[in-house]
Amino acid sequence: MSMIQEFKNFALKGNVMDLAVGVIIGGAFSTIVNSVVKDLIMPVVGLATGGLDFSNLFVRLGHIPPTFKGNPDSYKDLQTAGVAVFGYGSFITVLINFIILAFIIFMMVRFINNLRKPEQTAPATTPEDVLLLREIRDELKKSPRV
Repeated sequence: MSMIQEFKNFALKGNVMDLAVGVIIGGAFSTIVNSVVKDLIMPVVGLATGGLDFSNLFVRLGHIPPTFKGNPDSYKDLQTAGVAVFGYGSFITVLINFIILAFIIFMMVRFINNLRKPEQTAPATTPEDVLLLREIRDELKKSPRV
């Protein structure tokens, strides 16, 4: 089998195509979820914490260069200037985003799994002929063997 034929067989398998579709939809879905977290949930978290902006919490490790033109209390300005900073607030923000994102995905998967569950129906009644055959079997078990 030629390498081109092998590649064609590999690329056209159902699993590879499903994965490709999943990656494309996941990329589009990521944009939606990031917007939900950034634009809807994080403002509520900021309000609940008194307007605290976690992303601007840091410890400056290096010295500010004499040519620095910016706010020395701004994490972004210090990073742009190349000053060594320990940005623990940015990590907290990313961690909160991850937890919220994971919870949203969990809820969506849970919802979809509930939709996929087959409806619980009453068990089907046993047909008449099966009941008759069971009675015959039970009577044969009771009778002595000859």
